[in-house]
Amino acid sequence: METLVLILHILVALGMIGLILLQQGKGAEAGASFGAGASNTVFGASGSANFLTKSTAVLTTIFFITSLSLAIFAKRHAESLFSLPTPATNSAPATPTPVNAPTPATISTQTPSNS
Repeated sequence: METLVLILHILVALGMIGLILLQQGKGAEAGASFGAGASNTVFGASGSANFLTKSTAVLTTIFFITSLSLAIFAKRHAESLFSLPTPATNSAPATPTPVNAPTPATISTQTPSNS
């Protein structure tokens, strides 16, 4: 899932770069008086401004959502890397008892009497 979001994020970023470079700046109207007005013929007189602006807004929203998603993935990954492992519960006794160890009952019967 993280890889899919990352690929989408990169594609949206490249699309935003392309759309932003296609848009005209605020000083472009002055260039029209010197013969640069023919550059608007692809989308009409003012059609390119609305299309490019709306497309850039949509891509910006998608870029923002993918950025937040990648930040959440990175946080979860960092938490898993730096969390302390929980100790495993072991059902075996901590100190093994020897096989031939005398039991308390046999010790009391084997002690010599002092009478």
